[in-house]
Amino acid sequence: MRIATYNINGVNGHLPVLLRWLEETKPDVVCLQELKAPDEKFPVEAINAAGYNAIWLGQKSWNGVAILSRGYEIQEVSRELPGDPEDGQSRYMEAMVNNVLIVCLYLPNGNPAPGPKFDYKLQWFARLAVRAQQLLDLKIPVVMAGDYNVIPTEKDAYKPERWVDDALFRPETREAFSNLMVQGWKDALRRLYPDDTIYTYWDYFRNAYGRNAGLRIDHFLLSNEALPMLKDAGVDRQVRGWEKTSDHAPVWIELK
Repeated sequence: MRIATYNINGVNGHLPVLLRWLEETKPDVVCLQELKAPDEKFPVEAINAAGYNAIWLGQKSWNGVAILSRGYEIQEVSRELPGDPEDGQSRYMEAMVNNVLIVCLYLPNGNPAPGPKFDYKLQWFARLAVRAQQLLDLKIPVVMAGDYNVIPTEKDAYKPERWVDDALFRPETREAFSNLMVQGWKDALRRLYPDDTIYTYWDYFRNAYGRNAGLRIDHFLLSNEALPMLKDAGVDRQVRGWEKTSDHAPVWIELK
């Protein structure tokens, strides 16, 4: 089963790219982030015509997450991250697909830091840590996929010294991500390719993609029960080079 995560950066504006990628690579499950569309504007008819069923949680102008599936039923579990009933941002979904619990998340960016947006990022991260431990305690295969807006280590950034004051790379952010590893989660791409230069995001400016001046901020974290199922992982880097595309590339894993 191939599971992909993709920050589409506008599901309607980049719909032709999404449909082309789905047709060319045919992932079985897709987690989308940054839909930038309210629920009623999600392009469900085009997604269905491409062979996928979907559940989604939209939001006007920004945020939004969705889970797509080709050939498997999507059994929705939750569409909110517990811990803050006042949080109205659409950033989190859980669903069972083919006996794997899929978590699709879009962690806050947090810039400028320090400041209220960074405080919200860390608060959201703390809520995620509580839920992540609960998911581990289920003792079932769990995949937490999405745009974490975290640069875990220096090897995950082109010229990391330029990011030291950014919310994606501040010590508090990296520590919060590292604490998930302490809980027992495994970084799928680093488990298979510990030393490779891997990027999932390239800015639109300064020819970042052409220079391969990227970041690795889209991640798959696997529970102990999911880890033995991992057989391959990668980044569909070429999609970032397509016309009118997202600034992220799709990332994927294959499970036995």
